Amino acid sequence: MEPGLWKITTRIETGGAVSPPQQSAKCVTPEQASDVAATLSPAPRMVNSECGAVERSLEGTRLRWKLVCTGQLNMELTGDYTFIDPQHYAATVWTRTAMAGRLMSETRTTLYAERVSECP
Repeated sequence: MEPGLWKITTRIETGGAVSPPQQSAKCVTPEQASDVAATLSPAPRMVNSECGAVERSLEGTRLRWKLVCTGQLNMELTGDYTFIDPQHYAATVWTRTAMAGRLMSETRTTLYAERVSECP
């Protein structure tokens, strides 16, 4: 992953409904680019829930991670990133939430990111 300004296109699917694509931008510093596992993994913080450590594996061009939080709201996040080349990646993130043993939501987020320039 190269440092610079990245354009990220996101689509969210919940209950069979797919959102229109959303675009955002993120400036990736050289330090963040050198540790893609930490940069693209979620932060284990939630209100009224305890989160375990993020399980991560980076093998070749593939990053996978998983985060489980339990408490008032139970949540499981799973990410699967494929680095197409140093300037492009595609990913899928699954989010599953439950409260009091009942499934609240299951969401699949797909991302496509491309480096567009140096950071401003």
